[in-house]
Amino acid sequence: MAVGSDVVEWATAISTNRDNGRTIIFRYAKAFRSGFDRASQPIRIIIVWKFESDTGMPVSEEHQRMNEFEDALESALDQEPSATLAMVSTGEDLREWTYYARSEAEFAAPFDFAIIGMPNLPIEIHTAQIRSGAHTRDSRRGLRRSGTSCALAHLCDLWDIWIP
Repeated sequence: MAVGSDVVEWATAISTNRDNGRTIIFRYAKAFRSGFDRASQPIRIIIVWKFESDTGMPVSEEHQRMNEFEDALESALDQEPSATLAMVSTGEDLREWTYYARSEAEFAAPFDFAIIGMPNLPIEIHTAQIRSGAHTRDSRRGLRRSGTSCALAHLCDLWDIWIP
């Protein structure tokens, strides 16, 4: 499991799709080290690995490649700590890693180093600037008021930790 020096506690949540019975497993950072300044990493980077399976979960060989990728990236980021892994979700033919970084450029160098020598990876990378303020707080309140299932409840925890 990717640990990251800023994460001191991990949690998991499982969501089940009512229509097809498939599950999504979420692993997310629940607590961070004392003194961690989340505002120092205002860029959200989501790495998406798409795959196909009958169950929505990766087959053994693909799962192993995903873990090797995650381990290589975490090792590279440990050398150049510019980002924190906040959440990994697996299911419905996707694995997504959500990182928060100081900048895209500071994330790119360790990322490029991590994938040297790896065969082509079926990934997409999406980035966004984190928004704080009233809009984000209203989104959190809306999720809580709606009585969300486990599928979205973990987002409330993560938002409370990351977004001021």
